[in-house]
Amino acid sequence: MTQFEQVTPFLHVPDLQKALDFFTDILGFTVPFRQDGYAYIHRETVGFRLLEAEGGEAAAGRRRFAYYIDVRDVDALYEALKPKLDTLPSGDVHGPADKPYGQRELLVLAPDGELIVFGMEIRPAEVAKA
Repeated sequence: MTQFEQVTPFLHVPDLQKALDFFTDILGFTVPFRQDGYAYIHRETVGFRLLEAEGGEAAAGRRRFAYYIDVRDVDALYEALKPKLDTLPSGDVHGPADKPYGQRELLVLAPDGELIVFGMEIRPAEVAKA
């Protein structure tokens, strides 16, 4: 019997409220649990545990790939999020775009500088049989 359901990585963030605002207001996550310095956020089958970094542990502006979320339809997700994504600073959103490694991806820069990538496999169109 399968026991594992999902991975819920910890994101160490410099400002918990700013991160919560981003994930809820921009990306549509909910906050089922929150306490001082910690929150669990969730959307569909994806969860993150946000932990407020102490003493500036999280360096802003790293712009590194940190979290990849596989989705069924990246374009539909983009359309649903677009009104909120349009409120982010220029350059904080890239895509959706086809990548040479066979994925179609939407990249969103979180307030702490980490890139959150939503992606799906590009499936070649079926060749019509004659």
